Amino acid sequence: MAKKKQTLEEKLTVKAESSWLAVDKKTEKKIFDFAEGYKKFLDKSKTEREVVTFIEEAARKHGFKPIASYKSLKPGDKVIITNMKKVAALAIIGKEPMEKGLKVVGSHIDSPRLDLKQKPLYEDTDSDMALFKTHYYGGIKKYQWVNVPLALHGVIIRADGKTIEVNIGEDDKDPIFVIGDLLPHLARKVQGDRKLFEGITGEELRIIIGNRPSTDKDAKNKFKTHILDILNKKYGIVEEDLISAELQAVPAHKCRDVGLDRSMIGGYGQDDRVDAYASLMAICNIQTPAKTALALFFDKEEVGSIGATGAQGGFMEYSLIQIMEKMDSKFRFATLKKALANSRALSADVDAGVDPMFKTVHELGNAAKLGQGIGICKFGGAGGKGGSNDANAEFLGEVRQLLNKHKIPWQYTELGKVDEGGGGTVARFLSEQNMQVIDVGPALISMHSPFEISSKVDVYYTYRAFQEFHNAP
Repeated sequence: MAKKKQTLEEKLTVKAESSWLAVDKKTEKKIFDFAEGYKKFLDKSKTEREVVTFIEEAARKHGFKPIASYKSLKPGDKVIITNMKKVAALAIIGKEPMEKGLKVVGSHIDSPRLDLKQKPLYEDTDSDMALFKTHYYGGIKKYQWVNVPLALHGVIIRADGKTIEVNIGEDDKDPIFVIGDLLPHLARKVQGDRKLFEGITGEELRIIIGNRPSTDKDAKNKFKTHILDILNKKYGIVEEDLISAELQAVPAHKCRDVGLDRSMIGGYGQDDRVDAYASLMAICNIQTPAKTALALFFDKEEVGSIGATGAQGGFMEYSLIQIMEKMDSKFRFATLKKALANSRALSADVDAGVDPMFKTVHELGNAAKLGQGIGICKFGGAGGKGGSNDANAEFLGEVRQLLNKHKIPWQYTELGKVDEGGGGTVARFLSEQNMQVIDVGPALISMHSPFEISSKVDVYYTYRAFQEFHNAP
């Protein structure tokens, strides 16, 4: 049968359709296999510390070594650099001098969650319960975190300096934790007039951790004392040790396939660990590139990219200085600035997918849809592009040509209607280094909730996009 000739309108119009339609059986297997690895990563990596541990272990298996183990660096060498166990960089030294630029993929590994306050433990004598006080991290809808099984992850630094790692709630034999909510029979006056965002307030996000009193007759606070006794026996800690702790309450559920067709992935922390995993796998599966490949995994994006481990900190610059000093003992700071000015970077972050129940927040002609490939977002920010990078058209054209060349499905996106809201990424901080930067990444539904949804085909092609970006000259 003769192939149907395209009309002029079809040639000139941007084609938008599900990426699944072009998937053959061989690629379908790759997509589903990649998704299985991604789900295992999410289940193991619910805090930024755990993500960095996963990155180091995976990178070592692919030949990466800590920067300190190299006396000098040459093309093909693979480098690991970390800082404070919360931020990481992987680099493969390219064939060209670094002064000619790098290929950078920057993602973030922190996700919205509930942090325990520094003095979290108390008992409520009116209900005979022990509870933890929390302080939410990042932008959340607080009501989504009640009646959800929670796990506790993190570290406690004891008075003697020993670090105690905590992970309770992930094993099926572990207890889990929960924040209670008011039953509908009694909620009309207390919650009925509240706006949705304040249906649960920040100070009402209290985690129930015990309901059994201590048998110590002299204990003043019997429920609190019983919890402290358990913690002391298990970890050798006292209450004051909780002050020097970083404990996070995260959803205890595992990642699952979503849909009868198993086309989607549901799980916690996909913003932005989906891009972090895709970036990790991409740099682990390339050979010596023309330009040095750099994968950055930042912390603190959800609270403004601040601090030593955020994109506004000096981690990227310090990492590159370490690398360049081992390549040239006569390294000059001006060489670093030239390298950055000649670099290309992908700010790898997720976009808001069109939710079938809430389509009105999007301008559908420029909205991301699950299953239509990796999203390209020229600008972020809010309102009149406030706080946005706003990529140059020339670089957008380069990225578009690259994706088309390798038959990687993509879609053009923006984060909602102009006056609806908006959001930022690490792009603006990378671009402040005089690099060409653009936001790319898959779309999610239910972003920032305890259970986010992505499309398997988008996740896979995000990985492929990062891989070809590093491989391109």
